[in-house]
Amino acid sequence: MSQWITICKLQDILPETGICALVGKEHVAVFRPYNTNELYAISNIDPFANASVLSRGIIAEHENELWVASPLKKQRFRLKDGYCLENKDYSVTHYEVKVDNDEFVQIKSN
Repeated sequence: MSQWITICKLQDILPETGICALVGKEHVAVFRPYNTNELYAISNIDPFANASVLSRGIIAEHENELWVASPLKKQRFRLKDGYCLENKDYSVTHYEVKVDNDEFVQIKSN
């Protein structure tokens, strides 16, 4: 049964950055690309380096899509679904994320 887990307040995530949250046993990277309530969540584990680092990556736009580049090996992961641009076999899990009451960031756990 899935449920919404509150991880922080929206104001805790600076625009144009990401944070890492532990949701159950999963390391989840949550990104806030703009100074809005628009958020994205994908696995924080870089599958190329097997390290929990994607939340520290650089957010960029490519072909009208938002991506994060891994800080280690620079592969790009699409924020809306975790698709890996360089090798689709290394795509990461995507998580549903929302802002509740314009204040609390919540991740849907599996």
